[in-house]
Amino acid sequence: MESQQEIAAALIRLGAATLGESGGLVTDPRLRPAWSGAALAGPAYPVGCTPGDNLAVHVAVTAAPVGSVLVVEVGPVPDRGYWGEVLTTAAQAAGLVGLVIDGGVRDVAALEAHRFPVFSSAIALAGASKDKPGTVGAPVRVGGVSVAQGDWVVGDVDGVTVVPGHRLTAVREAGEARASTEAALFESLRAGRTTLDLFGLDASLVVVEDRP
Repeated sequence: MESQQEIAAALIRLGAATLGESGGLVTDPRLRPAWSGAALAGPAYPVGCTPGDNLAVHVAVTAAPVGSVLVVEVGPVPDRGYWGEVLTTAAQAAGLVGLVIDGGVRDVAALEAHRFPVFSSAIALAGASKDKPGTVGAPVRVGGVSVAQGDWVVGDVDGVTVVPGHRLTAVREAGEARASTEAALFESLRAGRTTLDLFGLDASLVVVEDRP
């Protein structure tokens, strides 16, 4: 039986784009890596914050299972630094493997130095309060996609894809098949065939003007 780390490595290898084309749920493009080269895959641990407050995030770092990716909803106040170097240090000590937050983070240089994968919708300097209600473990909506415990989250330079837990095997198998098909396509292109030919595209729909 595969370990969680082996599953994560396989999903990272396939990538968010391939998985998103294979049945995964594609989040809004506003969710981007906070630093170049960040990539993650792991089971989601959902967190819901009162807008402008990150108390629930602090609680989640202590409650999430080892190997989890925190997936955080902050509501209509995204422009706060809900996450920074302090929480990154705590999360790494707790064995967490990444963060996806539909809101702001800060201390970006430190996040990169820690090599802790973070995907956010903003970089924000202003801090958050730490005295409001929230939820940990309950479903949230992040980047336009509902996320629950048991779902898997994959993020890379292309964006973030959520794979529902009950569809993990099917999406992964479809992703592997797509990757294999694309590998054959690349070989055909290198051999001189065209995308028009391989995809059966109708070039007559496009007007091509000859240069004088």
